[in-house]
This record gives sequence, structure tokens and C-alpha cells, in this order.
Amino acid sequence: MPNGQSGARLLVADLAATSRNWSLTSDARQRIVASTPRGWRVHFVSAPTVSDGDGGHATSDEVLSVVPDAEAYFGFGLSKAVFEAGTKLKWVHSAAAGVGAALFPEMVASDVILTNAAGIYGKPIAQHVLGGVLYFLRSFDIAGTLQREAKWDKQPFVGDASQVRELADCTVLVIGAGGLGSAIAEAMAHFGACCVGVRKHPDRPLPDGFERTVGPDSIDAELASADVVVLSAPATPETRALLDARRIARLKGDAIVVNVGRGSLIDEDALIGALEAGKLRGAVLDVFGTEPLPESSPLWALENVLITPHVSGVSPNWYWPRQLDLFLDNWSRYDAGRPMRNIVDKRSGY
Repeated sequence: MPNGQSGARLLVADLAATSRNWSLTSDARQRIVASTPRGWRVHFVSAPTVSDGDGGHATSDEVLSVVPDAEAYFGFGLSKAVFEAGTKLKWVHSAAAGVGAALFPEMVASDVILTNAAGIYGKPIAQHVLGGVLYFLRSFDIAGTLQREAKWDKQPFVGDASQVRELADCTVLVIGAGGLGSAIAEAMAHFGACCVGVRKHPDRPLPDGFERTVGPDSIDAELASADVVVLSAPATPETRALLDARRIARLKGDAIVVNVGRGSLIDEDALIGALEAGKLRGAVLDVFGTEPLPESSPLWALENVLITPHVSGVSPNWYWPRQLDLFLDNWSRYDAGRPMRNIVDKRSGY
């Protein structure tokens, strides 16, 4: 059937957003139209997607009016309301990597295929991590303080108390050695860092960027020798407070902690305590237990913390090209009945 003909299989593209950097561009829309498989039609939702304040997204009346006829849904996550209205849905693709808000019991128990955008954020997040780590390794935090005081002082950089290092001096422990973790390790290894990955199946082929990988049961043993610890694992019951007070206490006094995974991966109070006591060189934090980070959080006032508001994956010029490379390939695979990429294990949570 022609693409626009009623009766064709329907994809609902719910990709309008309040931010220009995230909303579907005209070029991206044209690319979807040009790549629509025969026998399909697309409804592009015009109402912007907004956060519902609970990790999901508010649902517009427009979506609810069209999704009952949809076989496939492409959006920023999936709300329970859309799922309940979409009684004919067989495939949902989330434009986000994390899908925790979509894994409500009814979705988990269903036969609906869920795929995500894991992998497309690897390059910008890797650069974000690299920049944050260099911020502390090269003592840019100290440089910023001296600049604000209009003070020329080389001693913090060249004196006996200097904390300036190179990445080639560092062992980087990446907890979560999937696609994102591999991208981070590649960026670090390019500058000479020794990268060790933690993943559920360490016996599988070694991902790019890593010198070796270990299982979760080896985290404690690896922490004591880590100069940098990067959290890039998904949020699951098993990873909650993965970096707790006991494990934070195992870290070196000049270690740097980075979290670009999920806020739930760290015991935030324990991390704050270690940072306040000067037991860590610093922390690079893009995700938090509560978002937005409350104004009352002690993290805001700590000079050894670099805070960004959950933006490590932002890349306006590359987001939609990468997103559509993945989605359109998957749509072709789904239409042809071939194995798909990025299928989420709904019971494992990733």
C-alpha cells in the first residue's frame, strides 16, 4: 500500500519536544518518510513531549487518539497511558537509552518488543567523561578558584602538594562495560589510561578500549587500585547503591568518581561524606538520586564536585542522524522479520 493510505500498518512517531535540541527536525522527519517500508504509514505527533516529573513523559490527547491503531510506537520512552491505549502495539522503540520508566508490570508481562537507543550516546558521553576527569587531573578546579581571586600562583601545580597527573598515570575502572562503557574506555585509552571493565559476563570477547574485564564479584578487589571510577551501568535492583559507603571507603584518597549512569548507582550521602572529608580528589556527576538536584543538596557547595544537569549525552548536531541510523535499521529488520538490535530484556531492565 502507499505510505499515506489508510489501512496500512501504522507507526506513531511521538518525537516533538519542548527543547529544539531534542525535537524531531524537518530533515529527520523527511528521512523517516523516505525510508518508510512499503505497506506502512506514519503519524507524526505535533504536541510536544514534556516530563511528567517522575522520570516519564506526559501523554497528549493527540497520542491517545492515534495510538489505538498503531502497530509500532517511536517516542521518548513509553507512558503507561500510551501502552494501555495502544492495544495493537507490537513494537516500541525508545529514543532514550534508559527504559526504567517504561518497565511497568503490564509492559514487562506483554509480548510487545521493546528496543532502546543504547549506543547512540556513547561518543558525547565519553567526551563528557574525559573532560570531567581532565578537569581534576589537570587541576582546573584550582585554576578556576585562582582566576576568580585574580591570583597568580604556580605552587598548587608544581609544588610538593600538586595533584596534577596525566591519564597515562591512571587505572580507570569502568563499571558497566557495554556500548557506553566501551566508548568511555576507548576515549581514556587513547591518552594512555589502563581501562578495566566490570560486566555481568566477563568471559565474553573483550570490548574495545579495555585491557581486561572482570565480573561484579571483583569490584571490591579492583577499587583499591583505581584512580578513576566511572559508573555507566543501567539502573536495576542489583545496581542500586552499587557504590556504597563501604566501597567508597576502599578508594584512594586521590581517586575521582564519575557517574553518567543513573543516580541510584551511588549512595549519595556516603559520597558527600567522603568528599566533605577530603577523602577523594573529586566527583564528576551528571545524574542524581533526585532530579533536578535540590537546592538544599550539599553537593552544590563542594569545590571538589563538578555538576552537570543530566546532559552528558547532548549532541545537537549528531543526535538525530545517530538515532535514525539505529531506528530505521531496526524498522527494516522488524518489517522483514529479521533479528533486531537493542532488544531490551524487560525482566532484567536493560
